[in-house]
Amino acid sequence: MKEIYVSTDVETDGPIPGINSMLSFGSAAYFPDKTLVSVFSANLETLPEAKSDQNTMDWWKTQPQAWSAQREDLQSPGLAMLKYLQWIESLPSKPVLVAYPVTFDFMFIYWYLIRFTGRSPFSHSGLDIKTLAMALLKIGYRDATKRRMPRYWFDEKPHTHLALDDAIEQGALFCNMWQELHRKP
Repeated sequence: MKEIYVSTDVETDGPIPGINSMLSFGSAAYFPDKTLVSVFSANLETLPEAKSDQNTMDWWKTQPQAWSAQREDLQSPGLAMLKYLQWIESLPSKPVLVAYPVTFDFMFIYWYLIRFTGRSPFSHSGLDIKTLAMALLKIGYRDATKRRMPRYWFDEKPHTHLALDDAIEQGALFCNMWQELHRKP
């Protein structure tokens, strides 16, 4: 395979990196046939210069178990991103970040990789699951919500707001969509 699809989910304390912190992230590397090759996750210390966004923190109050889980076993962002870079580079094919929505998750991952390692093995390769749904369903982007997607695209996987759980769930969704895209007519 030329590419490996790295389904990635981030949890944050606000809408933008630098001003806000990435609290945790998880990645699940898949081949398009839904072979789960490897996983990576880390809970991060907050950036000393960053501040939490009040609206985001109000939302976290509704998710106490997920909040607690991601505040355990904290790593410095520098160490975590170095380990992550090494993990990505150990994958057997060229990585493409996949997310739902890619604009949010890629923004944080890219910013943290550049800040703490000086580079991104993803380059600018990010694939949006919602855009793929829009194309497959032949509907507008804002209409391409999970509620409008066929149930058979979804595996029985939890959506827990724990970054690795959500990355695995969304990676399986992407692979199911990929298989539909490549079905013979």
